[in-house]
Amino acid sequence: MRAIIVDDEAKSRNTLIASINNHTPQIEIVADATSVVEALKKIKEHQPDILFLDVQLPDGSGFDILELLPNLSFKIIFVSAYDKYAIEAFKFSAIDYLLKPVEPELLIKAVDRLSKESKLESLEGKLNVLLSNRNQVKKIALPSTNGLELVKVKDIIYCQADVNYTIFHLADNKQILVSKPLKEYDEILSPQGFYRIHQSYLIKLGYVKKYVKGEGGTVILENGKELDVSRRRKEGFIQAIQ
Repeated sequence: MRAIIVDDEAKSRNTLIASINNHTPQIEIVADATSVVEALKKIKEHQPDILFLDVQLPDGSGFDILELLPNLSFKIIFVSAYDKYAIEAFKFSAIDYLLKPVEPELLIKAVDRLSKESKLESLEGKLNVLLSNRNQVKKIALPSTNGLELVKVKDIIYCQADVNYTIFHLADNKQILVSKPLKEYDEILSPQGFYRIHQSYLIKLGYVKKYVKGEGGTVILENGKELDVSRRRKEGFIQAIQ
């Protein structure tokens, strides 16, 4: 795969180039850029398969590059020392990102994931989610069996574990099966008002209608669904809803 690296910090750029050359031989670095203007020129000139993109640049941001390009025919890995909130935005969009300084093991995994993606159709949807979430998290990109579902976070009532899959239950009674474990979405959604009441359930606290006491207790949601609360999560859940 032909790659372009966009990063204005010489040390970070050179470190990434060395790491790519040493650990991902399938990547050929054809150019690098240090600004939005230079990146746009290099992308047009070299037509890369993959773009390693920093978020903060001297004349704008990595987001500006993506918004200025009419067609995105390449895959993207963000490389950034950006703040925690931006990292949450990347997680919600399902776009790969690496934190500086880049760890070789994580670089290898990110490149491997992109190598296995046979289609680029979902990239536009992922980017739409990422760009819309820059100021406030609104949507999450869910890789489903049929492609990519873009779901409003406010419409998620609860998530249910199904072995190594997760079932999303939405306000319109729609269900989406996602090929990722519930643990991964627990980490992403908990800061957005969700709570893990049970090994099998992650619920939106705003949809809780009633709590019925018991050994662990039972939660009744706005849609009438009744879910068990585990004993060890009971105290934390009660504190969360008070």
